Amino acid sequence: MMWLFALLIVLAMGGVAMVASGRGGSMAPAYDDRPDLALPTDGPIEAQDLRTVRFPLAVRGYRMSDVDALLARLATELEDRTGPDRDGDSSGDATGA
Repeated sequence: MMWLFALLIVLAMGGVAMVASGRGGSMAPAYDDRPDLALPTDGPIEAQDLRTVRFPLAVRGYRMSDVDALLARLATELEDRTGPDRDGDSSGDATGA
């Protein structure tokens, strides 16, 4: 009985060695299975677009590249709307007086 287990272990190790050396065939080419974000590409992003956007999930949360791309686009659009000469300060008095 012990010889049978030894033979099975040797055959399993030989199979692993064949696959590791490339004789088991190559893997299928990878493809991008992420859904596209449903955002307008030709105009500015509206508030409703941000409320409905859904990021594809990765193993440990969201794909960082998708979130970074959207944040960069939003930052660019906000800069275009406010202009480089405005620093975001309101022109009114903060005390309300």
